[in-house]
Amino acid sequence: MPPKVRPAPKSTQPPGPTGISAAGSGQLWLLAVLLVGLVVAAYVPALQGGFIWDDDKYVTANPLLTDTNGLHEIWFTAHTQSQYFPLVFTTLRLEHGLWGLNPLGYHLVNVLLHGVNAVLVWLVLRRLRVPGAWLAAALFGLHPVNVESVAWVTELKNVESLFFYLLAVLGWVTFLDRPGPERWRFYGLALAAGLLALFAKTTACTLPVALVLIVWLRRERFTAARAGQIVPFVLAGILMGLVSIWWEGNLGTYNDDAGPALTGAQRWLLAGRALWFYAGKLVWPAPLTFSYPHWDLNPASLIQYVPLLGLGMVAAGLWWWRVKIGRGPLAGVIFFSATLTPLLGFITDYTFRYSYVADHYQYVAAIGLFAVVAAGAARLPGSARGWTAGTVLVVLGALTWHQCGAYRNIETLWQDTLAKNPGSWMAHYNLGMELQDQGRIAEAMVQFRTTIALHPEHVKARNNLAVALAKGGNYYQAVAELQQAVKLDPDMPSLWMNLGGFLETEGRVTEAATCYEQAAARFPTEAEPWRRLGDMALDGGQEDAAAKDYQAAVQRAPGRTDLLLKLGNAYAAGTNYLAAIGTYRQILKLEPDNAGVHYNLAVMLLAQGEVEPARQELRETLRRRSDFAPAAEELEKLAR
Repeated sequence: MPPKVRPAPKSTQPPGPTGISAAGSGQLWLLAVLLVGLVVAAYVPALQGGFIWDDDKYVTANPLLTDTNGLHEIWFTAHTQSQYFPLVFTTLRLEHGLWGLNPLGYHLVNVLLHGVNAVLVWLVLRRLRVPGAWLAAALFGLHPVNVESVAWVTELKNVESLFFYLLAVLGWVTFLDRPGPERWRFYGLALAAGLLALFAKTTACTLPVALVLIVWLRRERFTAARAGQIVPFVLAGILMGLVSIWWEGNLGTYNDDAGPALTGAQRWLLAGRALWFYAGKLVWPAPLTFSYPHWDLNPASLIQYVPLLGLGMVAAGLWWWRVKIGRGPLAGVIFFSATLTPLLGFITDYTFRYSYVADHYQYVAAIGLFAVVAAGAARLPGSARGWTAGTVLVVLGALTWHQCGAYRNIETLWQDTLAKNPGSWMAHYNLGMELQDQGRIAEAMVQFRTTIALHPEHVKARNNLAVALAKGGNYYQAVAELQQAVKLDPDMPSLWMNLGGFLETEGRVTEAATCYEQAAARFPTEAEPWRRLGDMALDGGQEDAAAKDYQAAVQRAPGRTDLLLKLGNAYAAGTNYLAAIGTYRQILKLEPDNAGVHYNLAVMLLAQGEVEPARQELRETLRRRSDFAPAAEELEKLAR
């Protein structure tokens, strides 16, 4: 936000670009195109990137983008696909229809939207008569701190939200400038854009701060009528904020990743340190990483209160000098701080378990400081101003180009993170998952072991390490890891199932059965523990017990034909032919083309002496699979 603001002219024409000459209009278009061109040039490496972390929830494995009823689900259901970002998911659904899972299209949209946002930043600051408005927009467009928001497909929510946020600000300024009843049309447009910004990302709830600051910068009296005009924006922000809080607390998406419980003192320490951190990254953007070190917030350490003291001194100084230097610097700092407020620790975020700060958190907020810096640079002599600005923009563009390389794919992302933050257990774990998916088991195990060393309570790392050990035939160590894991988190179903499976492989059948029984008792809606118990009973020649276990599994997953088949086979093994016949017919209602089940049904019918129905089932078997030799042999026997 701006430094010194001159009073608005007493003209019926609003300030800024209205009523300019054709030549002036052409120059504006040229500067806008130049701005977008610079942004695209700096982000060329991002266009070559793939999908990374969380892009599965948003794009590659998001059923909301492909389901027939997906659009309705996006807007009107409490789905568990990340947060409630209906506009973002609608946009991604449209993109999915255009270019499927080709990442180029998604990256191109993000980059172009960021370029357009830079133009909108320029237009907003120009309308507010901020010196150096174009430079501020260029700083925003080329600064590498924004790479995380632009090169990461998931952060479409950031760039799309800011697009409508800035449109709302432009609508608000036009509403304030326009005389007569027609101005209310711009108020309506501002409110609609503000709602769309919230539908893209809830952090747009800070928009009313910008609206109030604009009124204050223009030195207008803040009347009750003006406050009433801002109230709808405030209410919309509060409502969407409550939706987000409820969503995270109730839909299970983030429950396993709840952020740390912070005391009141720790929250203030975090806020003070984070504000200086974000400002520092704008001044010196190195190193930038996807996940920063996790801070130790210790209220007993007096040194940790220094950032808060520094903030107080800056605020007091700007307020004291506002008459001399204008309201702009103070407004810019207020905008920066207030826009970051939802992400400073006063509201716990699940990502705080990894790091308290992230580059993409300040995508909107940074505009305030960019405006202050650009306005200050505008006071430099002409030649010095040009050379300084040009050099800074070239350096920032080069840094952005380089930073985009970290987002080439998910492996480069985590490798880059660990090069800058080797203590990130989250990066070690996720790199291990990626290496495991690539079949690089030995390398994955190193990452999982490092994760456990850094974060001993990480049960998922222990589980994945156990799976990797088992793939290498080391079931003894795999069992040891899982036994430790179930002590740490006995409410994770996969731990019990994997532990039971590895014990069973080792021949420790009784212990394996105990694991499955524990899983069945702890997770009463899960079918898998009963399926495993049924398998063990059937292997032990206990057909009736197996049938009961399979029945329990089918009750919990009635649509799973694999469970029905096991149940039918258990009935058959126990010579309960009528029950087997009924079960096989139940399967064929769901899978009429299953040749194997037609054959099993034929065998059971023959056992019951029902020759003609059996003959018909054998023919059905061969009709669906002509090379099914046992069916052909049985038909030949019946023909003799």
